[in-house]
Amino acid sequence: MSHIMIVEDEPVIRGALRKLLERHEHTVVEAASAEQALEHPLQSFDLIISDLRLPGAGGTDLIGSANPTPVLIMTSYASLRSAVDAMRLGAVDYVAKPFDHDEMLLSVNRILKEGKLRRHNHVLRTDVARSYPTGAMLGESTAMQELFRRVEKVAPTDTSVLITGEAGTGKELLARLLHERSRRAQAPLVSLNCAAISGPQLEAELFGHERDALPGADEAKPGLIEDAHGGTLFLDEIGELPMETQAHLLRLLHDGEITRIGGVMPRRVDVRLIAASPKALDAQVAAGRFRKDLFYRLNILQLELPPLRERGSDIALLAHALLSRLCERHNSQPLTFSQSALDAMAQHSWPGNVRELENAIERAVILADGPEITPEALALNAAAASTPSSTSSRRPLEDPQEDLSLEDYFTRFVLENQDAMTETELAQKLGISRKCLWERRQRLGIPRRRSTAGA
Repeated sequence: MSHIMIVEDEPVIRGALRKLLERHEHTVVEAASAEQALEHPLQSFDLIISDLRLPGAGGTDLIGSANPTPVLIMTSYASLRSAVDAMRLGAVDYVAKPFDHDEMLLSVNRILKEGKLRRHNHVLRTDVARSYPTGAMLGESTAMQELFRRVEKVAPTDTSVLITGEAGTGKELLARLLHERSRRAQAPLVSLNCAAISGPQLEAELFGHERDALPGADEAKPGLIEDAHGGTLFLDEIGELPMETQAHLLRLLHDGEITRIGGVMPRRVDVRLIAASPKALDAQVAAGRFRKDLFYRLNILQLELPPLRERGSDIALLAHALLSRLCERHNSQPLTFSQSALDAMAQHSWPGNVRELENAIERAVILADGPEITPEALALNAAAASTPSSTSSRRPLEDPQEDLSLEDYFTRFVLENQDAMTETELAQKLGISRKCLWERRQRLGIPRRRSTAGA
């Protein structure tokens, strides 16, 4: 439910619009002039709908006083000039009178949704700033400094970016950094993990649908691409997109247009696409699982995140920053690492990368008995023991002498078979959904290896 003000001097139009909005569960306040509207705290409303021509001051005179509340202008003078003038003065959009009810509701719902996304995005930016007070990403190693130099050049452009790197290296964080340093920083950043949703549902989530286009679709719904209009769309695990969805995404990149499921008319959308993949997409192209033309569109600029094991002193740098943040999050006393703990972290291979490092430190903070974190508290030896080495000899899983927990079995099965199987095949063999497979990978810090098989 949203709180909306209608500013209209004609009682019939004002009353009809009020009934329309109240039927859709919005609360409405009326005003017959700009002067009457200014008697209310305009920032308390989610949206103001005002006629352009009013007795005394015009509807556009409310825009400055209402900020940041959006103002939708109605005009009987449906000319390009009046629309352009209203938009130049800061109106969020305009509707020509007499307006169609469905058109008005679509505009209202879109503006309200964009407002919620802006507020949500502001919360996310605030959370990132609080979590990483020295910047969105940390790194003093040569590889990270080179990455930061490329980000400074790439971020201000609208070019599509492909981020590669092992699971847990911080691909979504890098996408946020690119967004925050772009001209789109005040618009939404909308993220989707393509491996977490199945094909038909993924298509609807991305492109939206019209009314009755899908079972249970009682009303039209914009997709995430429309939600990201003016901002950035981040697609993680893009290699998991079905081929049909890849074709529709290619149209977005080529023409800047999408069509909702069940729709006929294309819609213009202005988004910057940032994609990420933990494996080489060119191998999937060679295997026929990813469109070559889409790969070329995405691969204009590629940023590769190095694995944590190759970042040297960054391990200690990140560990100290994470420890400070996690102590604050859990209301813990200030803690420090023993030298032996720092040495153990430097020697660990970190198959789960930064995510694994954060999980180990968080566990140590929660279980800490004193002011110093030891190697035992980090439990790195146990983690290493449960992750089979690529060079060690392995006994088959069917060996009845091995007493494996379910998590040990899951980890070993995935690591030993992911080079030869796709994610779908792995999930089928384990008897779980692809979404469940992805969630367990995240929880257990299991990286997805790059392979020539394009798994």
